[in-house]
Amino acid sequence: MDHPTEAKASDAHRDLVGRVLRCYPVTIVVLAPYVLLILPTAVFYRNPETGFIVSLVGLAVLGSVAVETVGQLLGRPDPRWREGFRRAHARYPWLYPIAVVVTLTSITANVLAAHLGRGTIVNQVSGDLSDGPLAMLSTLFSGWTPLGFALLVASHLSGRLSQAKLYGWLAVLVGAELYVAVLTALTAPLVALVFFMAATGALCGVFRLRHLVFCAVVLFLAWPAVFEHRNSLREDRGVAVDTKVTATDRLRLDSQLSVVAGFDVPVDLGQPGVNDYLRYGLVPRVLDPDRPAISTGQQINMYIGGGPTSAYTFLLLGNIWFFDGAVGVVAVHAFWAAMAAVLLRWRGPPGPVRLSLFCLVLFDPLLWSNTYPDSTISFLQHVVAATPVFVLLGLTRRPLHGARKKADIGRLPTARGALR
Repeated sequence: MDHPTEAKASDAHRDLVGRVLRCYPVTIVVLAPYVLLILPTAVFYRNPETGFIVSLVGLAVLGSVAVETVGQLLGRPDPRWREGFRRAHARYPWLYPIAVVVTLTSITANVLAAHLGRGTIVNQVSGDLSDGPLAMLSTLFSGWTPLGFALLVASHLSGRLSQAKLYGWLAVLVGAELYVAVLTALTAPLVALVFFMAATGALCGVFRLRHLVFCAVVLFLAWPAVFEHRNSLREDRGVAVDTKVTATDRLRLDSQLSVVAGFDVPVDLGQPGVNDYLRYGLVPRVLDPDRPAISTGQQINMYIGGGPTSAYTFLLLGNIWFFDGAVGVVAVHAFWAAMAAVLLRWRGPPGPVRLSLFCLVLFDPLLWSNTYPDSTISFLQHVVAATPVFVLLGLTRRPLHGARKKADIGRLPTARGALR
C-alpha cells in the first residue's frame, strides 16, 4: 500500500500536470512531437539545421504561449471546472448513442472509401480521385473520426461511458484505421490519428502520460516491421519503392523539415487563398464535382524538382514558414491558440459541441504532420460535415434546470485530467 505522504505527492503532481495541460493545451500539442522525436533525432544525427528547427519551434510557441498566458491573466480556470464540465454534458441525454452512431458511420465510410480506391497510394500516383457516387458520398462524413472520438471522450467525462468501454471504442477506431492503412498502403493517416488521440486524450485526462510514453516506445520499436510491410504492400500494387530509404530514414523528420531552411521565404506557388478556403472548405464536392483537386504537397514537390505524381511537405511548421515567413508562424499559432481558448473557456467549461470543435482544431490546423494551408480547408470541411451532428445534439438538449438535477445523480467515475 502506498504511504499517505507518497499518495498525496502523487496526487499533487497529477493535479499540477493537469493544470499545465489545461492552461497551455495548444503549446503542449505543438511542442510534443518536437520534444519527443524531431529535436532528439536532429541532435543525435547532428543535423546542421538544428538551430533553425529550434527557432521555428520557438516562433510557434511564442504565438501560442502569448495568447494562452493572456487568457490566464484575463480569467483563471474555475477550480470547480470538473463539476462544471459534468453539468455542461448532463444536458445531453443522447450524447453516448449519438457518439456510437457517429463512430460507426465514420468507420463504415472510411472502409468503404478505401475499398473503392479513394485515397490509396495507387490513386495518388495516378491522380485518380475515384469520384464514383459511393466514393463521393463517403466524403460527406469527412472528419467524423475525430468527431466520434470527441463525443466518446465527452460521454466518458460526463459519466455515461466507463473507462474500459471507452478504451474498447478507441481500440476499434484505431483498428479500423489500421485496416484502412492496409487497403491504401499509407501509414501517415494512421500515425496522425494515433498522435491526435494520444495528445487529446492526455489533455482530457483519459490517458496518463507514463502510459503514453510506454506506448510510444513500443510503437518506435515496431516501426521497422511496419515500414517493411507497407513497402511490400506498395510493391504488390505495382508502386515503385525507393529501397535506399530505410525505416530509420523515414523517421528523420528533422531532415524533412530542415530542407525549407534553404529557401528565401515567403514563396508563392499559387497555394490556396481565401476564395479557395470558402469554395473547398464550405461546399461539399458532391455539390461541386468539377472543381480540381488541391494538393499543396504536389506543388511543393514540383518546386523542389520532383514530379506531379508525388507530394512533399516540410511538416506543418515548415510549410507555414515557407508560405508566410516568421510572422506567419507566430500569427497562425496565436490565432488557433485564441480559438482553442474560446472553445474551452467561453461561458464556462465546454459542452460536447465546443469540445468537438476543439478536437477538430487539434486534428486539422495544429497537427504537426499536416500540410498547410490545406489543413485549414480540411478544418472547414470537417466543421461543415459535423454540423448535422451538432444540430442533433442541440435538438436533444435538455433545459438547464432539469440537467442540474440529473447531474446530481450518481454516475460512473471519471478519470482525472485537464479538461474536466
